[in-house]
Amino acid sequence: MIAIIDCNSFYCSCERLFRPSLDDKPVVVLSNNDGCIVSRTDEAKALGVAMAGPYFLAKPTIEKYGVATFSSNYNLYGDLSWRVMETLRILLGEKNIEVYSVDEAFLDLSEFKHTNLYEEGLRIKNVVETWTGIKVSIGIAPTKVLSKVANRLCKKNKEATKGVMVLDTPAKISEALQATPVSDVWGIGRQYALKLKEMNAVYTAYDLSKKSAAWAHKNLGGVVGTRMISELNGIPAIEVAKEQLTQKKRIACTRMFGKTVSTITEVKQAVATYASRAAEKLRRQGSAATVVSVFVLTREPSNNGRFRHGNTYSHYTVLPIATSATNELIKHAMALVDVLYDASKQYKKAGVILSGFVPDATIQANLFVAPQQNNQRKLMSTMDNINFALRNDVVQFAATGTKRNWKMRVEMRSPRYTTRWNELFEVK
Repeated sequence: MIAIIDCNSFYCSCERLFRPSLDDKPVVVLSNNDGCIVSRTDEAKALGVAMAGPYFLAKPTIEKYGVATFSSNYNLYGDLSWRVMETLRILLGEKNIEVYSVDEAFLDLSEFKHTNLYEEGLRIKNVVETWTGIKVSIGIAPTKVLSKVANRLCKKNKEATKGVMVLDTPAKISEALQATPVSDVWGIGRQYALKLKEMNAVYTAYDLSKKSAAWAHKNLGGVVGTRMISELNGIPAIEVAKEQLTQKKRIACTRMFGKTVSTITEVKQAVATYASRAAEKLRRQGSAATVVSVFVLTREPSNNGRFRHGNTYSHYTVLPIATSATNELIKHAMALVDVLYDASKQYKKAGVILSGFVPDATIQANLFVAPQQNNQRKLMSTMDNINFALRNDVVQFAATGTKRNWKMRVEMRSPRYTTRWNELFEVK
């Protein structure tokens, strides 16, 4: 059997953890730049606050009912996510857990064949909530897709299920599939669900489960569709990944600007900052990059004078020598900005992507340059250690700027309670 453990309204739960007065109160968390709603509690949902909707459209409802609103606090969310996953590793062993996202993990329960799975699910749920303070729901079934179905129904009926649902008989599976719209099946998006309804009269997960493997291969993306049908019928086709990916093949750092920018100085400062962030992550995994890519997103006026979603322009360069040095990566990124920048346009987003990784330890020093130029690893290591210890980019390259007026808006961000000494939660 396979379980999926899902943190309830995760970002909101993190905010509530340090503000108990918000328990049972409506809460929402906004995306980067306070643009859209990316997390909401059941209470906010009941008020009609739409998920992924623009904040300015929901603001009248939010203000009318006093909905607690927060800017994204990724330092806090990342740390609490790690605590949840580490708790699961302690309970079940690292080899039995696949971290699927910041708030979800698949669990291999094959060792619990002779155990009451509902009681075991309650035990795991209670330990996670006691140790971390984050509320979770658990769906248990023979396959990954069915465990997602169980988890969805479990979250919709928290009181009746106590946060745990087990689909361990054909009758339970059939009932759950009939209660699940096809649009809510893992791997079926809303747009594709409309197509299935119109073309093949597939309205529920149960309808989909009755389709043949040949039909699935033709209409659901080949092997992917065939696996989905098998999983819906209780036949495992997607295993729990027990070997976790530790080395990334690409590292990206992208951000929306806090305001529209138009000067090349502002764009270069932003790109240099993102290159610095990406370089830190690159060194953290002991890699060096051979390709640097930069993109910018414009903000352009429409015919009626209003602004619309602009175009994305990108370019890349292949480095002559693989490197993880921030100054080298910034230098190449700046050259790409010179190619992409157009003084007649306004920009609202930029990003840096590093790829073509090789092990940093395999790169040899250059015999034809001054000795100090071969000491960049020591320089970067020292810079990383200082910034990690003191935070807030105490040591930075001049190219990243000092004022950074283009930075994202985080006007309603809560303190980073668990990752900053000067923002620790105070108990009086």
